Amino acid sequence: MSAAAEISVLTTPIADEALEQLASVLVDCVAGGASVSFMAPFSQDQALAFFRRVSGSVASGDTVLLAAKLDGKIIGTVQLGLDTPPNQPHRADVKKMLVHRSARGHGIGAALMARVEDEARHRGRWLLVLDTVPGDNGYRLYRRAGWTESGIIPDYAMFPDGRLCDTALFWKRLDR
Repeated sequence: MSAAAEISVLTTPIADEALEQLASVLVDCVAGGASVSFMAPFSQDQALAFFRRVSGSVASGDTVLLAAKLDGKIIGTVQLGLDTPPNQPHRADVKKMLVHRSARGHGIGAALMARVEDEARHRGRWLLVLDTVPGDNGYRLYRRAGWTESGIIPDYAMFPDGRLCDTALFWKRLDR
């Protein structure tokens, strides 16, 4: 499936159809129990409002938004946060790496991560950071992709059902 998936950078204005599809991916991930900042119940309208805010961040140049498309439909996404303090112009945050449950296990996440690293390099960002739930799909993906775990913060966030979860902090230094 990953060979057929197209990874692209979304630029503003982001089409309403793309925002709806991004929102559907987020809703699916939250429904599947992913700890990605949102609590159940989580609606399409809430997800759409989130991606409209992301679109504003893309417009201001603070975020790079990537989408994985299969047969023209968005099935995954990741963000590169560029809004860092003046003393960290070399760093960026990888945020909201999401793949629809129906598309998992086919290399979509790995393809998104490879592309987000390329986009970081292109923008002069060579130190990336992210956080994820230990043991979850993302955790395993980041380890396979050569990310370094710095540590675990206990009870950092919650799953959508309200259970507390730990968070693993990761970093990766890119070749320049």
